[in-house]
Amino acid sequence: MHRFFLAVLLALAAGPLAAVDVTILTAHRIHTMDTNQPQAQAMAYDASGKILALGDAASLLQRYPAARRLDVGAATVVPGLIDAHGHLPSLGMSFLQVDLNGTRSKAEILARLKTFAATLPKGAWLTGRGWDQNDWPEQAFPTAADLDAAFPDRPIWLRRVDGHAGWANSAALRAVKRDLSGSWQPDGGVIRRDAQGRPDGVFIDNAMDLMDATVPAPDAATLEHALELAMHAAVADGLTGVHDAGITLEELRAYQHLADQGKLPLRVYAMAFGDGPALDWLCANGLYRHPSGRLQMRTVKLFADGALGSRGAALLQDYSDDHGNRGLYVTSPEAMAAATVKARRCGVQVATHAIGDRGIRMTLDAYAHALGTDSGSDHRWRIEHVQVLAPEDLPRLVQLHLVASMQPTHATSDMPWAQARLGPQRVVWAYAWRKVRDAGVPLALGSDFPVESPDPRLGLYAAVTREDAQGNPPGGWYPDEKLTAFEALRGFTLGAAYAGFAEIEIGSLAIGKRADFVVLAQDPLAVPEAQLRTLAVKATYVDGKPVFEAP
Repeated sequence: MHRFFLAVLLALAAGPLAAVDVTILTAHRIHTMDTNQPQAQAMAYDASGKILALGDAASLLQRYPAARRLDVGAATVVPGLIDAHGHLPSLGMSFLQVDLNGTRSKAEILARLKTFAATLPKGAWLTGRGWDQNDWPEQAFPTAADLDAAFPDRPIWLRRVDGHAGWANSAALRAVKRDLSGSWQPDGGVIRRDAQGRPDGVFIDNAMDLMDATVPAPDAATLEHALELAMHAAVADGLTGVHDAGITLEELRAYQHLADQGKLPLRVYAMAFGDGPALDWLCANGLYRHPSGRLQMRTVKLFADGALGSRGAALLQDYSDDHGNRGLYVTSPEAMAAATVKARRCGVQVATHAIGDRGIRMTLDAYAHALGTDSGSDHRWRIEHVQVLAPEDLPRLVQLHLVASMQPTHATSDMPWAQARLGPQRVVWAYAWRKVRDAGVPLALGSDFPVESPDPRLGLYAAVTREDAQGNPPGGWYPDEKLTAFEALRGFTLGAAYAGFAEIEIGSLAIGKRADFVVLAQDPLAVPEAQLRTLAVKATYVDGKPVFEAP
């Protein structure tokens, strides 16, 4: 009897203390993205970040009278935004290199290079990213000679904005151990050469491996620093999760080390880079999830073709502005088939970069072969980008139960030149989010940063308006492909969560899920479309804890 009363006393004593471990968030409006309860004014969650209840403020405060209060006033709360396709290591390294994004001429690029070079020790490589010849007056690929006069001795390696081409000067070319002259080409890549067969400084797709193997790799400490810079930039934009589309085993180790120290402010859904050591590690050790829940890897990222901007995307017919060129396969159909079969055998999700209609078709063929009679299972294999789709292949995405991982800002960045590349008929089936979604294909949205900005607000705006920052073209570029604000928000929340097998935990705000949310000064489902790109992020929360708060 004594033990019974002691237990009762302990339980009574524990009650009020336990309530203190509850936080009640109150806001003007909470968009839950949960169909059972689309809106609320209050949300309760425990110290671990698990959601306990949603509803009106009065009832939750009565239910948890000793709870902590988090009142965000007139702000709107939405589930944490998830970028379904980004590159955190590349974003982080871009902060440590010269930034060429937005440059409009070679002269502007040279000016930035000279400024950055002044900060480097003698003999150090000058690296950077972000150039786009489509934005220059001549709209032609550059050459090593464009860099040599200003930098005759310091080696330079500059990746194009899409990461599918690189530009080197002569000092960098001399550092490559292999003779680059002649007519030979690497598999899945192009070394651009002059009339005498000498490399002119531009390397496309797999040809970049020759330069990447020459440039000194960052050490472990630099890599971790780059990841931290990238993740802190991401949470400041309202991202609570990123699908890191293709990392090496070394990059996974860096993530693991940061996760062990509690230094991941957001959730990273990592994909092994290609059919290589990272996939082999997954096959040997099984699908990976860090105890913190902030890091996992259960996916392999494969590559079918190149990019449209550098004319490396594999097309079924010639480029409209480059007759005789149909792009290239980065991975051969045979190697793609072998990699997908291997991933299926290991229980690993497959996500394949496929931009051109020929690249997409090759991917569909490989998936159909690897999945066989199991195409209807809950495999959630993905096609990344799906930029130029042949009309007859859309039903195959549905039949194979695939996820379309698409990036709205690619359309608004590419629209000045995309029709010239594709012609008036093919362009109607380019960046076709509405056609894909209405066919019943699950849609996960992202940015492909640092090709584009990691800011998801720009993605919401592009998806809803199909206009650039100045509102052009009025009414939107091929406006039939627009999404509604709700559909776009869903693509960056539940859609991305589903693509990462995480919709049970995140993607919406519901009882039992994680308290990952963003506090916005404006309501993204109520403001005029033009204001979506300027929504103010007041705070970003992961597991109920602030990982970013605006000054």
